[in-house]
Amino acid sequence: MSNPFVHIELNTADLEKAKKFYGEMFGWEFTDNPMPMGIYTTFKPSTGPGGGMYSAPEHNGWGVYVGVDDIKAATDKAASLGATVCMAAYEIPGVGWMSVLTDPTGARIQLFQPK
Repeated sequence: MSNPFVHIELNTADLEKAKKFYGEMFGWEFTDNPMPMGIYTTFKPSTGPGGGMYSAPEHNGWGVYVGVDDIKAATDKAASLGATVCMAAYEIPGVGWMSVLTDPTGARIQLFQPK
């Protein structure tokens, strides 16, 4: 079985401007969630994976998460296939585990194992 994209995330320099654009463009509705790093806004379209967005001017752009069954094994496998592990697997309290990789072509991708 292949692994699907399970979460899409926007890092943006202007969270309010992004919410206004994507809300009007696609009809997305947002939920703001206070976090230690600031507000993390989630959205769930009527079909497909949902996502989130937050203010991070140093990493402006979209990122994707691929669902895995075993975060450590998947991260290790990616490294063995030539990926660079930028952030080793760690727990997102109450949600699951994630790791951040750069694939052999230089593209960033995140892995996610739900709780």
